[in-house]
Amino acid sequence: MVTTVTEVLNIWNDIGVFSYVIPFLLIFAVVFAIMDKTKMFSSQGKDNRGIIALIAVSISLLSLQFDFVSEFFAIVFPRFGVGLSLFLVVLIFLGFFFPEDKDGKWSHKVAWVGWVVGIGVFIWALASWDQWSSYSGFGGWFVENVWALIVLGVIIAVIAVVANSKDKANG
Repeated sequence: MVTTVTEVLNIWNDIGVFSYVIPFLLIFAVVFAIMDKTKMFSSQGKDNRGIIALIAVSISLLSLQFDFVSEFFAIVFPRFGVGLSLFLVVLIFLGFFFPEDKDGKWSHKVAWVGWVVGIGVFIWALASWDQWSSYSGFGGWFVENVWALIVLGVIIAVIAVVANSKDKANG
């Protein structure tokens, strides 16, 4: 008898829900939505949603054929969850210290937080993915040079902020 949520999730994992069913549904939904939105197969005002569904199912099944997508999803989505958590924590701290504009809202000056967290999670996921590192050694190279890249990013950010503030002062 199953008694905990952990046991249910482990059973789902054992039968392939997280490796095949959910990736299939996600890929199907995205492909179907894109093809439906672009009206790729509509003619004379008539939507051919059956053809779109068939193509979306085919692409979804073919993408799961060699576990390539399943392995990537197993790497990227847990890190995405961690990234969302970091993003939320940073936004909470910014809410304590960052002033609101005259309308009582945050200005667009805090958009950089989302970009930094998103790019960081993206690079973290690619560096951790075995398939990616076997192609060009990106994972090992990134791990070796992470601090140099962070310092370079900070220098570029400082230059951008200083250049932007001088432009506003002169304009």
